[in-house]
Amino acid sequence: MSLKKQYLKSKARAKVTFRLPREAAPDAENAALVGEFNDWNVYATQMKKLKNGDFTVTVELDSGRAYEYRYLIDEMRWENDWDADRYVRSVFGNCDNSVVDV
Repeated sequence: MSLKKQYLKSKARAKVTFRLPREAAPDAENAALVGEFNDWNVYATQMKKLKNGDFTVTVELDSGRAYEYRYLIDEMRWENDWDADRYVRSVFGNCDNSVVDV
C-alpha cells in the first residue's frame, strides 16, 4: 500500500493515489477508500481492482493538512494502510485510523 502524492502547481491541492495490495485483501471483490475527505461515506470512493489483485484510486485533496482514512473491504472488513504517514486512535471503536499528510 504505497501512497503517491503529486502536488499541483496551479492550486494548493495534491493528487494522492492510494493502493491496497492483494496481500491485504486476498480474494476481495471490492474495496472502498473511506475517510475525512468523503465524510466517511463507505460508497463515495470505490477503488478499481487491478489485474494483479491490488486496488487503487486517486483523489484530489487540499494540501497543508492531514486526513484520517481506512479501507473497507467487501463492505465488511476494515483495513489500515500499511504505508500510511502515521496512525491515530479512532474515536469510534477500538482501532487506529491511517493518516495521510498532504
